[in-house]
Amino acid sequence: MKLLTGYILLQAAGLAAALPPKLEEFKQKAINSGVALKALNGIALAKAFTKFGGTCRPSNVKYRREWRSISKHDRRKFIKAVKCVMTKPSTLPFGEVPGAKSLYDDIVWAHARRSGLVHNSGTFLLFHRYYLYTYESELANCGWTSGLPYWEWGLDIAGPHLSPVFDGTDTSLGGDGEFVPNRPPFTIPFIDPLTPEIVIQPGTGGGCVKTGPFTGLEVRLGPFNITETFPVEPKDGREYNPRCLIRDLNKGGIERWASFRNSTELILESDDIFEFHVTAEGDPRWVPQQPMGIHGGGHSAIGGIGGHAGDPVISPYDPAFWLTHGQLDRIYWIWQMLDLPNRSDVFGTGTWLNIPPSPNVTVEDTLDVLPHQPARKIKELMNSVAGSPFCFVYV
Repeated sequence: MKLLTGYILLQAAGLAAALPPKLEEFKQKAINSGVALKALNGIALAKAFTKFGGTCRPSNVKYRREWRSISKHDRRKFIKAVKCVMTKPSTLPFGEVPGAKSLYDDIVWAHARRSGLVHNSGTFLLFHRYYLYTYESELANCGWTSGLPYWEWGLDIAGPHLSPVFDGTDTSLGGDGEFVPNRPPFTIPFIDPLTPEIVIQPGTGGGCVKTGPFTGLEVRLGPFNITETFPVEPKDGREYNPRCLIRDLNKGGIERWASFRNSTELILESDDIFEFHVTAEGDPRWVPQQPMGIHGGGHSAIGGIGGHAGDPVISPYDPAFWLTHGQLDRIYWIWQMLDLPNRSDVFGTGTWLNIPPSPNVTVEDTLDVLPHQPARKIKELMNSVAGSPFCFVYV
């Protein structure tokens, strides 16, 4: 680790003032293969090492790594910590969410109750960054003190069912759902009639997850009636409703929206937060030709048709949620770190697709996740190595 830190510091000295790379600096083969994205991650990492603040230093920064680069011993340790969070009792006030039995349920509820406020809104990127940090902190309380892993979608474009993330062994996050044959495609409806329909083909699962460490995982909250509850806080779905975790691993989500090319071109072609945000999230008001984005592509690759990872309200019930959102935050982090002084802003209002109409979000607005954690101003969540509250980088 000392050798890695020393090398990064040397790189940082030469890259601190460099302008962000442009698309034309990379050959298409490098973009499609992930070589360009790896290079961009390296540049972002070097620049991050010039941005330390507060209590965050090279000696205590957390390294967030891709699942494959973590040893099998450490993967088991991570899985043990996840199960620990799932067995801790709920801390919510009695009766507020009767279905919440564990701390993990509380964390899912923190996402569910804000779904209409933190998707297709100005808080999307930074809420989820703080949300990941909250989960990472709870994992640390359960013995996992390293950085939260992420899942590089591009490595599994041949099919998530072939990935070590989902191979069903004791070092995976569980396997695919049981295969359900003869399922029809699913068409995603959009409010905007100008947005082309998106048809999702069935994946390789569709049923309950019955292999791997999370066999028997109980999904307790929901379902929520999105048509009635978006974008206000849900009034139903709070009761205890036990059912299995469903997955439908689907390579189409990666091929169409979350490939190396998608992620790399997003970084290189986005000049400001408006372009980056609406493209990453696939906001149909602004990019009707790309209404899924890398965000939706990552979810679709796990959830497919009917899988819980594809549910915009309770997707955190799938343990893979944290790795796909880690990858999304990694792409955002790379883009930011290439020019942090000019990429520390937000775009959008405070509600889903601005329904109902709401004021623009600003960096002075606050975000919170769990009751025992402090609310933070958005501007505090921009720099991952500022030390208050964050101290992490992606490698």
